Amino acid sequence: MTKTTDTTAPAFTDEERAAMKERSTEVKRQRRGKASREDDTRDLLEKIAELPEHDRRLAERVHAIVTESVPDVWPKLWYGMPAYAVGGKTFCFFQPASKFKYRYSTLGFNDPAHLDDGTMWPTAFAILDLTSADEERIRELVIRAAG
Repeated sequence: MTKTTDTTAPAFTDEERAAMKERSTEVKRQRRGKASREDDTRDLLEKIAELPEHDRRLAERVHAIVTESVPDVWPKLWYGMPAYAVGGKTFCFFQPASKFKYRYSTLGFNDPAHLDDGTMWPTAFAILDLTSADEERIRELVIRAAG
């Protein structure tokens, strides 16, 4: 018995296509050697300023926590989202809820993050709001992740 599926749905949403285009622009800029920490930080802060109020508030807090906690961090955009690199490798990012029309924002960690804990560990955390305890947990996570 063979099952068929409806292939009329697009492979990527409009938001996903926009994120891929943003990433392509970011990579081209890097390859041209035009990226500086100041330029990348400015671009990140401009992107945060464009966010809806709730996402903007969360992104500003995450940005402050990461930059205060990891002195050699390089703020940048990654798929059009605020992200942070150490040694040229993006180790964490903030995905605003509005980016893909989700009900929560996400603090995510990439492969370079040093969060290994046995044979299984979380790589992303949903954020609805930030309490003092949440901010402290983020601080601990990014310090550990940055190595």
